[in-house]
This record gives sequence, C-alpha cells and structure tokens, in this order.
Amino acid sequence: MTLSVDLFFSFRSPFSYLALPKTLKLVEDYDLVVNLRPVYPLAVRVPGFFKKANPQFARYVVRDSTRVAEYEKIPFRFPRPDPIVQDMATLEVAAEQPYIHRLTRLGAMAQLEGRSLDFTSAIARVLWDGSVAGWNEGDHLVRAAEAAGFDLAAMDTALAADPDRYEQVIAENEKDHAASGHWGVPTFVFENEPFFGQDRIDLLVWRMQGKGLTKR
Repeated sequence: MTLSVDLFFSFRSPFSYLALPKTLKLVEDYDLVVNLRPVYPLAVRVPGFFKKANPQFARYVVRDSTRVAEYEKIPFRFPRPDPIVQDMATLEVAAEQPYIHRLTRLGAMAQLEGRSLDFTSAIARVLWDGSVAGWNEGDHLVRAAEAAGFDLAAMDTALAADPDRYEQVIAENEKDHAASGHWGVPTFVFENEPFFGQDRIDLLVWRMQGKGLTKR
C-alpha cells in the first residue's frame, strides 16, 4: 500500500533545503508519495518575527545548517541574493518581496500538477548549493526547471495571469501547516502527526513502517 506524507517547505529555509536529499531517497527506496507543499517563510508569515526572536536565533541557524551540510556532505551556501528582501541590520522585512513570492507561487503551481518535489528539488539546489551567484539572473532557474521537466517561462506567464489562484494554494498550505501542530519548516505530517526538522526523518520512517511502509 502506497503511503502519503505532506512536507511543508520554505525556499528560504536552509533546513528545508538540507532535508531534500533524504526526502528524495525516501521516495526512491519506499512505496511512498511526498506531497511537498510550499509555505512562505516566517519572515513573511509572521510580521516582525525576527525582531521578536532571541538575537542568537539567526546566528545559531547559520552555524547549525552549515555543520549539518558539512556532516551530510551536501553542497551548501546561503543564497545570493537572499530570497527575502530584508535589512539584516534592522531586521526590517520589505513590503515588496519579488523573489520569495515568485518562488513560492511557482512551487504552488508545481504542487497543483502533483510534481512539487521534483520542481522544488531542482530549483532549491540553484539557490543553495553554492554553484552560482545571482541565482535570479540569467538562465540558472530556466535550465534547472527544464532539467526537471518544467517550462519556467510558461509557468511565469501563468503566474502573472492569475496570481490569486496560487496564493490560495499557499494560504491553504499555511492553514494546514499551522493545524499540524508545528510552525517551522521543514515539517513532515503523516496521519496528522508532525515531524519537524530534517533530523526527524528517521523517526518519520519508523512511524510509517509501523503503518505498513514497504520498500520498493
């Protein structure tokens, strides 16, 4: 019996990116469908989040994500530019967010097609693996999307024609994410039980094995 798990994912989250290799391996190894559901990052979802957070929060995320990548041997560098337009001195988040709106809406479109894991895995690598600077320029995203079987120009055209359609998908994702019992990303949800973080994948597999998860 094929099992299904939701994955709530943010394109700005280093730990969301770092969860992708193990997630892809899960789908390769097990009779499992992963429904990747993009959400906006906390900086957008929760106005003033970073101003209210302990100042050590962001510093620890940088340190921990860097060492996780080193330990897991995952190519890693924080995106240039940041997918969120934010003044890191004042922590003020800009009202206009062209990068994260586009990325998340594209992910929502791929979700509607049932191919969000493939799309997101391809695009996230361009942002996070350190192979390019200026991921938003040139044809970096176009080539990554094409390699995963997507026409980025056509997707952008569809986004421009009806952005509200994809905003509704994102809003529904965020509602279900909140209802799952956790607010962070990446959060896997299996049968209404949340598993937060890339370091809870083994625990997720254990739970699913108890529910009949089988190898392919």
